[in-house]
Amino acid sequence: MESGSQVMSPEAAGRGKSRDLRHLRRLARYLAPYRLRVVGAVVALVVAAASVLSLGIGLRYLVDSGFAGDNASALDHALEAVLVVILALAVATYLRAYLVNWLGERLVADLREQIYAHVLRLSPAFFETRRTGEVISRLTTDTTVIQTVMSMGITQALRNLLLLLGGTVLLTVTNPRLTGFILLVVPVVVVPIVVFGRRVRHLSRLAQDKIAAVSSHIEETVNAIRTVQAFTQEERESRDFVTRSETAFLTAARRARARALLAAFVITLVFGAIVVVLWIGGHDVVAGRITPGQLSAFVFYAAVVAGAFGGLSDVFGDLQRAAGAAERMFELLDTEPAITAPPNPLRLPEPPRGKVTFERVTFAYPSHPERPVLHGLDFSVAAGETVALVGPSGAGKSSVFQLILRFYDPGSGRVLFDDVAVNAVDPVALRARIGLVPQEPVIFSADAWTNIRYGRPDASDEEVRAAAEAALATEFLDRLPDGFATFLGEKGVRLSGGQRQRIAIARAILRDPALLLLDEATSALDAESERLVQRALERLMEGRTSIVIAHRLATVQRADRILVMEEGRIVEQGRHRELMARGGLYARLAELQFRSVEAV
Repeated sequence: MESGSQVMSPEAAGRGKSRDLRHLRRLARYLAPYRLRVVGAVVALVVAAASVLSLGIGLRYLVDSGFAGDNASALDHALEAVLVVILALAVATYLRAYLVNWLGERLVADLREQIYAHVLRLSPAFFETRRTGEVISRLTTDTTVIQTVMSMGITQALRNLLLLLGGTVLLTVTNPRLTGFILLVVPVVVVPIVVFGRRVRHLSRLAQDKIAAVSSHIEETVNAIRTVQAFTQEERESRDFVTRSETAFLTAARRARARALLAAFVITLVFGAIVVVLWIGGHDVVAGRITPGQLSAFVFYAAVVAGAFGGLSDVFGDLQRAAGAAERMFELLDTEPAITAPPNPLRLPEPPRGKVTFERVTFAYPSHPERPVLHGLDFSVAAGETVALVGPSGAGKSSVFQLILRFYDPGSGRVLFDDVAVNAVDPVALRARIGLVPQEPVIFSADAWTNIRYGRPDASDEEVRAAAEAALATEFLDRLPDGFATFLGEKGVRLSGGQRQRIAIARAILRDPALLLLDEATSALDAESERLVQRALERLMEGRTSIVIAHRLATVQRADRILVMEEGRIVEQGRHRELMARGGLYARLAELQFRSVEAV
């Protein structure tokens, strides 16, 4: 690609965004299809909270009627009631834990699937300004954060909220005077929650951004492992990774410290208040204003409320992390693809011919809109014609392919396929009629069946083998340990360059496209591999429209027409002999290549 690319850091991408809990509300929409399970989880949650609170009533009855009243029968009944409550609590806890965990896993799976499908439909312009590792982090790390919080944080927050509300009501019923004293402490507790909560929220987002940067670095260096080792940069890359990893650790540690301080403040204040209440209540018991059972129940409820309040403050940090993760994911999900099908797409004519027309096309890549790479480009390729694009690096040859495939739309002018403007048809329908053989073929981590069938997933084994034979690929595939079923390695590392090219050609043959785009598939091969690949290409190009980005004279001499490009314009066109006779740019490029061949 002739465009440059600028990379937006995760930190820059997240700067200036709101990071409040409203982002979690949007997650609730993903639970709508599972309403019954949500209702079951809520019911179990309420039953569990009610069971805990009912223990206070049992405690009051046990102290006043059982212990203080010296009543063995009352003691037995109290014990039986407590056992029933414990059993109900156990069943409710099981149902709550199972249903909430199931819902958390289901929500994240649905969200991850939706985001992945959305990412696959984003145009290449999006990836010009994004690191691949950042996108991967949002699909993995951020969804894991949400899954953890949905499975544990949300249910703990709701449970603690129910205990807080229910316990406060029962505190008021048991002793309004002591409850009033406790409520005086609440404002003192809320202030540190607000202050430290903001700090935790900021650090949570920052920590996620730092982790995304670490993931991006791992993905980049592992993909370029041969280059790293060839240039002996293992130590430098390791040091760079340690720096990034330590930065992420220090940010996470700051977040953990802020959360710990928040929890410490809340626990100190709340439990300190309980001690004071116990002291005041003890004097009330001595004075006969309340019974020992009432004080016991009050202390129990106060402990429940304090624990719930402390739990909420702790969960609040987790919710902030989940809000930050949800924001990052929805930011990705809300990114509109630059290339979409029009509301009422036109149908391409049948049968397809593969005719291509450029009408006064001007184009600049979105990452550098001020630097056009094509200027008023005008040409047409007839059905069945083979046209070669020739020119120095940066002339705009690859940009022509990008526009034909409608990875981008031109700034002005039109691109037509079979006399229909490409922006008036569904991109999927357009690309289904085009076959691409790139200079660097993509081989997936799978076997040859899967890689060749990628051109047409519904093809039979016989059709795949026939395509491989036409591409002269069977001669090496049949020699592999398991033939076509042999795993080809990560990015096809078990194959040579020429073998990978023939796999890519077989994929294009199987697709049987009306238009073939060849990005000089032989430029990096040795003489023997080039000969085999060239024979396979000739079979592929036979009888179909072909546009070839050519760097070697052997390729262009077979073309019906040669378009010579320079700085985004066509400066010459014709056949090889005609262009050589003119003595222009093409003749100079050809002379340079002849000299390099003679030197070799």
